[in-house]
Amino acid sequence: MSILTPAVRSTLEKQAIELPSWAFGNSGTRFKVFTTPGTPRDPFEKISDAAQVNRLTGLAPAVALHIPWDLVDDWSALREHAASEGVTLGTVNSNTFQDDDYKFGALTHEDDRIRRKAIDHHLTCIDVMHETGSRDLKIWLAEGSNYPGQNDMRARQDRLQDSLQQIYAHLGDEQRLVLEYKFFEPAFYHTDVPDWGTSYVQVAALGDKAMVCLDTGHHAPGTNIEFIVMQLLRLGKLGSFDFNSRFYADDDLIVGAADPFQLYRILSEVIRGGGLDNPDVVFMLDQCHNIENKILGQIRSVLNVQEMTARALLVDREALAAAQTANDVLAAQAVYMDAFYTDVRPALAEWREGRGLPADPMAAYLASGYQARIEAERVGGVQAGWGA
Repeated sequence: MSILTPAVRSTLEKQAIELPSWAFGNSGTRFKVFTTPGTPRDPFEKISDAAQVNRLTGLAPAVALHIPWDLVDDWSALREHAASEGVTLGTVNSNTFQDDDYKFGALTHEDDRIRRKAIDHHLTCIDVMHETGSRDLKIWLAEGSNYPGQNDMRARQDRLQDSLQQIYAHLGDEQRLVLEYKFFEPAFYHTDVPDWGTSYVQVAALGDKAMVCLDTGHHAPGTNIEFIVMQLLRLGKLGSFDFNSRFYADDDLIVGAADPFQLYRILSEVIRGGGLDNPDVVFMLDQCHNIENKILGQIRSVLNVQEMTARALLVDREALAAAQTANDVLAAQAVYMDAFYTDVRPALAEWREGRGLPADPMAAYLASGYQARIEAERVGGVQAGWGA
């Protein structure tokens, strides 16, 4: 008998994780972007690669876009291509961090011309959302300062709110603005949106269609991320996740690679707070690094999210609540840890086979011949990558 109960199986059936289009392009470090054979040369090929992950896992039915990296002349053709590959177009991500005008800020800039340019870029992103049927506009801002006294931090917050208000006013009735945060990088003294509290304050002032995006790699060492998950769910402002891992000061590594137990704890709070199987809380990967095969890296990440979700669903909530009420510390911890230590991989493999999916998606991809085919076919042209 499977350790996955019918209720757990039913919940897992509905799990969906958006993939980032840019994860399939070339990436690298601050010093170099590395090229790899078979890299997509346009958004159509990115979507084809993302679709392989969904075919083998059943977990990734949507692909997030990055503008301007994924601009095309014919959005209908891109939508049709995605549909033919069995996926849809998801979140639209803006980019105000690769233009010389934005060296000292974009939505926070003192120069009205530059700030207007940044606002207009987001209005273009909303136009793309209308064309693609996307609901969410995700904003990450690489803005801040390097030195004390360099900028008026309060004035920058005021300008940011004004810019966001102008963008928010252009959203359609069913569209949302999702504001991401990161405690540093590339600014080293202060970042304009460094934490969940700043993001929350900014979006709360906008209205019900503005939410917070929590990137699991965007926190200082030792941060209790599951507490933040709890609080944002409690406040009704957790709009989306960007799942990845970090060790020191970078992120975008394979999900759960640094701390699988942290991923379990986060997903436990997602379940506790009603964020699983909730259309208002989007699961997305922002796993995009430079040494692993792109498609296999995405497969590994979505499987890791699924595995820790399954473990978190096995927590005996009644026993945990009883132990918590009785202040039985050891009993509560035992209940919590029993679920974490349960090996759900054989049960998930069996579950996948029952849905017509390969028991081992990683091995299935290696045996599919897809990688050899794209390496042979994608010769010539310009490979996609950061900035393309």
